[in-house]
Amino acid sequence: MAGISVIIPTFNRAGRIEKAVESVLAQDFRDFELIVVDDGSEDDTLEILRSYPQVHVLPQKRQGVSAARNHGAAAGSGELIAFLDSDDLWLPSKLTVQADFFANNPEALICQTGETWIRRGKRVNPRNRHEKPSGQVFERSLELCLVSPSAVMMRRSLFDAMGGFDESLPACEDYDLWLRIGCRHPVHLIDEPLVIKHGGHEDQLSAMPGLDRYRIASLVKLLENQPLTASQRAAAAAVMQKKCRIYANGCAKRSRDEEAEFYQAVARHYENGPPQSQTQKENSPP
Repeated sequence: MAGISVIIPTFNRAGRIEKAVESVLAQDFRDFELIVVDDGSEDDTLEILRSYPQVHVLPQKRQGVSAARNHGAAAGSGELIAFLDSDDLWLPSKLTVQADFFANNPEALICQTGETWIRRGKRVNPRNRHEKPSGQVFERSLELCLVSPSAVMMRRSLFDAMGGFDESLPACEDYDLWLRIGCRHPVHLIDEPLVIKHGGHEDQLSAMPGLDRYRIASLVKLLENQPLTASQRAAAAAVMQKKCRIYANGCAKRSRDEEAEFYQAVARHYENGPPQSQTQKENSPP
């Protein structure tokens, strides 16, 4: 039994995985297990991982980052779960600071730390709209994902209760989970930059085109299935309609008329809020 299960999902990251792993092994908090799920890598990632006897390596066929994270969490034994993306790094005190937070706040279920952003090798300052809130994050997180997987630690009981990451989403799976959590529970912020977040490389999921269609799918699912308050429901419907119209306009400009019509219809459907009888399946984007 470990106090914290650290989960790293990875795919074809032979050039980066060593630094991520070593940043975990260098933690001054020692009561952890490190589980790395290799999601069907075709480069030397798996061979590099097997050179670390301290790491529990779980190879799987290519299933996506959600399945990899869920697989790793299911294999772990820690009461607390922390995730690290394989292109990010932790400072040595990251686990200690968050473990202390949970020890001092037994009612807390999830927290995240601050980050230092490195883009294409250069440090950048986040814009004001990227500033992380603390506590009730739901409405601010609808427009833009303000919770980072590499910065999060949560109680296993919460992860299990929420059903983990949605494996049907090839991207924006973190946006989806944080909204499902945030509509019910506060997400606490430890305002220390204990994560070095690297961005700007081509193999990031955030570089995929058309990401808003996955955010729209997440919002539809949220509106249909989650116990939202009236204000949460109104805010989620408004953001979903806005994203639908922007995405539909983009489809129309590219002569994807059928897709544009679909998203326009989804936006109209939620003008007066979602009918309670409508199912997620009937409204899920193609």
